[in-house]
Amino acid sequence: MSDKFEIFLVAIPGLEQLLCEEAREKGFGGAKVIEGGVSFDGNWQDVWRANRKLRGASAVLARIASFHANHLAQLDKRARAVPWKKILRADVPVSVEASCKRSKIYHSGAAAQRVATAIKEELGTTIVDDADIAIKLRIDKDLCVISIDTSGELLHRRGSKQAMAKAPMRETMAALMLRACGYSGKETVVDPMCGSGTFIIEAAEIAAGLNPGRNRSFAFEQLANYENPLPSRERVARDAPGEGSLKFFGSDRNPGAIKAASANAERAGVTDITSFETKPVSALTPPTGLPGLVIVNPPYGTRIGDKKPLLDLYASFGNVMRERFIGWRVGMITADEKLARATALKFEGQALTALHGGLRVKLYRTGPITPNP
Repeated sequence: MSDKFEIFLVAIPGLEQLLCEEAREKGFGGAKVIEGGVSFDGNWQDVWRANRKLRGASAVLARIASFHANHLAQLDKRARAVPWKKILRADVPVSVEASCKRSKIYHSGAAAQRVATAIKEELGTTIVDDADIAIKLRIDKDLCVISIDTSGELLHRRGSKQAMAKAPMRETMAALMLRACGYSGKETVVDPMCGSGTFIIEAAEIAAGLNPGRNRSFAFEQLANYENPLPSRERVARDAPGEGSLKFFGSDRNPGAIKAASANAERAGVTDITSFETKPVSALTPPTGLPGLVIVNPPYGTRIGDKKPLLDLYASFGNVMRERFIGWRVGMITADEKLARATALKFEGQALTALHGGLRVKLYRTGPITPNP
């Protein structure tokens, strides 16, 4: 196996280009969008760094082997040629899963079993269904690609959000939505329907220069070749810290949500630069200082029924923005275009579409709000 191999970043469907931009910005040269995510060539140090530094990736896969196989015996032989002892530890269990498409090997269960047997007999490790280390085999047009999920738990699980409100936004999606709104850590962010505080905490971490993976462990830490971890300062610090004097404001009419958001901010270590307050959208006023970004993920009302209360909520939000937030930009996520139109805000460009909890949602964005003529 060469020093460099393909590293694949799993992306939220619809946000692949934004993840690619982040990867390039963080120094992963040659990053490109491919089906399902972002790909670039790198080494194991890049794997460690991608897991700890990228805010938008759902998982990091190391594609350690690629070969053609037309039948199971051939798959078995070539799977045994993978240098498993250099990568896996005999004392750490692994799981193996497979998918087969348009190939002579069509039985995914049999394919997974062959790879699992090869690993067990070559290395002596235990094969279990729910191991921290997951080996993934993909066979497409007889091309077999073997990958290791080096993340373990999905990367949106930063390790600080334990208290959650209803329908929480994943941190990975929040980070990429902030990026889509032009946020880079150098302006104030307000979320008037903050729920458990994801947008505000994510924005604060970016501005404070905190790596997203600083408070959690990763599957790669159990690999045999993991012997040169990042220095502790790099585990915490970001490449380009933002403005430390900024503050970030979340509010919600639900006291339970505010309690959860405050607790999550404390675990994330951003209490000093975040503020959470119980109040309705109608009571919202802009904080002092330069205009920044208002980003909000309101309820969508996806079930069939009376949407008048939601239409009223969106209209109220739009009124508050136009009357009190002159000069601010707005980013709003919703699954219903009619609700977006109810704000009467002047959205720019094409709405960005992504999948959120199995639901297709859109991000609507404005330029700086101007006074009504």
